[in-house]
Amino acid sequence: MTDMCYYEVLEVSRDCSGAELKKSYRKLAMKYHPDRNQGDKEAEDSFKVVNEAYQVLSDKSKREVYDRYGKEGLEGQGAGRGGFGGGSSMDDIMDMFNSAFGGGGGGFGQTRRDPSQKYSLDFEVEVPLAFHKAVFGCEKKIDITYKTPCDDCSGTGAKDGHLENCDYCQGQGQVLMRQGPMQFAQTCPKCQGQGQSIKKPCGSCKGKGYHQKDDTVTINIPAGVDNGNRLRAQGYGNKGKNGRRGDLYLTFRVREDENFIRNGNDIYIEVPVFFTQAILGETISIPALKGELELKLKKSTKDKEHFVFEEEGVADVHGGAKGRLIAQIQMTLPRDINEEQKELLEKLQESYGVESRPHKSTFDSAFDRVKDWFKG
Repeated sequence: MTDMCYYEVLEVSRDCSGAELKKSYRKLAMKYHPDRNQGDKEAEDSFKVVNEAYQVLSDKSKREVYDRYGKEGLEGQGAGRGGFGGGSSMDDIMDMFNSAFGGGGGGFGQTRRDPSQKYSLDFEVEVPLAFHKAVFGCEKKIDITYKTPCDDCSGTGAKDGHLENCDYCQGQGQVLMRQGPMQFAQTCPKCQGQGQSIKKPCGSCKGKGYHQKDDTVTINIPAGVDNGNRLRAQGYGNKGKNGRRGDLYLTFRVREDENFIRNGNDIYIEVPVFFTQAILGETISIPALKGELELKLKKSTKDKEHFVFEEEGVADVHGGAKGRLIAQIQMTLPRDINEEQKELLEKLQESYGVESRPHKSTFDSAFDRVKDWFKG
């Protein structure tokens, strides 16, 4: 299974949608999950490969690089490693655990929640970042709006803080449901598991139990964060009834650059080269993250050929090790030529003799075969 392409691993077509990709991934992840296949080494290996494939194909930039360059284009990028702060695929894994094994704990937005708390203490905001700010890190001021409990009702949402037991669950917060021979507990649909209900809503907060406050926080964003990465800012979340604040989670949306394409810690750049430069093997200057680099073309450099510069990519957000800068040649041909240029090119072509017409030696035998097909 490890030698299969990622689309084959996930049993999807190359033009599959994100929803199709996620559906197939969840099915396979549950099939091969170690908790369901204890002691089965083959299932464990398959589970790792399925996760590796999904982390690549569910990431737009990685999928583009994989479709274009294959696994080689992802080398050194830890295709199977989760992104900084867990990455988007971690949410899918948590969803899969919850649906497969009935778990409810540990997911984002579920920490420090108790039945009397009317809102989650943690919340998330999306932070747009310029390409270079993500690469080099920055200090950024972020405007947020957080919740704080209403003082008039002590965060209950009820006038004078007076709550009554829910008449549907009798204050238990759960109700027993029967399905065939099975009986199971379910969160009360009327009080949402709180066990109590509001008879008269608080006039100050209109029954919500909280007010909202605006704030501006200054966050140091480390160098190397990538699109979809998540950073936790401890103590900047919503304020609870006990006075303690939860955490603020920042999810980054990195804007694309006109020239640089990022894949993990690697940077790709297309370098337009005129055909004579490629033939002669010129040395040209190309932009890099910290200025410019000298690119020495090989004589007769080919279109789409790669030139790799080690440690000229992005610093890894975890360990600081730098990725690569990969320059891909984009061959440019003249759109039009004048009479003088045409004459010079014809002379150049004639100087190469037979070598200048490779199609003849390639197709001579084909022409003979085609002629034979139509002989009596």
